[in-house]
Amino acid sequence: MQDYKVLVYNSPEKQQWNTFLSESNQQTFLFHRDFMDYHSDRFKDHSLMVYNEESLVALLPLNKVGDTVYSHQGLTYGGLIHKSVLKTEDYILIFKAVLKFLSEQGVKSITIKELPSIFLENQTNNPLNYLCFKLNASLDRMDMHSTLDMRFKHYSRSRKNGYKRGEKNELVVKEVEGFTEFWNKVLIPNLDIKHEVKPVHSLEEITLLKSRFPNQIRQFNVYHKEELVAGTTIFETNNVAHSQYISGNADKNTLGSLDFLHQYLLDEVFIGKPYFNFGISNTNEGQQINQGLKYWKEGFGARSMSQGFYTIKTENYALLNDVLV
Repeated sequence: MQDYKVLVYNSPEKQQWNTFLSESNQQTFLFHRDFMDYHSDRFKDHSLMVYNEESLVALLPLNKVGDTVYSHQGLTYGGLIHKSVLKTEDYILIFKAVLKFLSEQGVKSITIKELPSIFLENQTNNPLNYLCFKLNASLDRMDMHSTLDMRFKHYSRSRKNGYKRGEKNELVVKEVEGFTEFWNKVLIPNLDIKHEVKPVHSLEEITLLKSRFPNQIRQFNVYHKEELVAGTTIFETNNVAHSQYISGNADKNTLGSLDFLHQYLLDEVFIGKPYFNFGISNTNEGQQINQGLKYWKEGFGARSMSQGFYTIKTENYALLNDVLV
């Protein structure tokens, strides 16, 4: 039986955290400390590092609010990070050690945002759902990502017609280094008009993150007669191109700008990627689906992949005592 020691992350461990991350089971740079720490003024970090003797074996990105910890609320995904060779038995024991540690610290519950399997190096081993079952976790929310397995890419008649409109209107797609034009002329106005919200990342924040991750954060703009009409911000990993933001002007359907843009991305820029993730189409904390948006994404061949949000009482760690027999 392995004996695991759990410690709260502190900034002197930054290099150790990032080094372990680069050798782990996950495929997203969002857990890199240079990404996580950009909004450290808004979130009280309570991330955990798990050791077996002196060897680091797992990470858990968290932030703390009162007596609850969350899969970091500044990130889209969460969950236990470990090396791909970790076996299920060890995963269970590590998770139990984490819950016991948190309970002894006075933390009452942990809320975890599931990491979709496309971002995992070893996609066949993810015991989280089983542990949530054993721990009597509550399912608080369920989102559905529209994910395209590039082996099954195909374009509906509507998407093909949109692309043809883009050709007819002589649209041009450009990859650009800056975000100012897209943020100020398209993204911010559209989000304000449609949803009365602002982008998750301010212009200053996305610019900072681009400087830290120049190859992973990419901006593609669409121009009509040299005028910006649409764009998308891509977060890229080894296996996945993920659309963090997609937005077009009011004439996007007439011009075919978003269809033109995404067919170009799928056929030219990211043709070698296993997956293209369009993100979620959920509203109202996952309770509803924007049918039109989902229809548009599925017109490229994307299909749904669920992401659960689970809350676990830390005192329930004892429920794992009899799992391994």
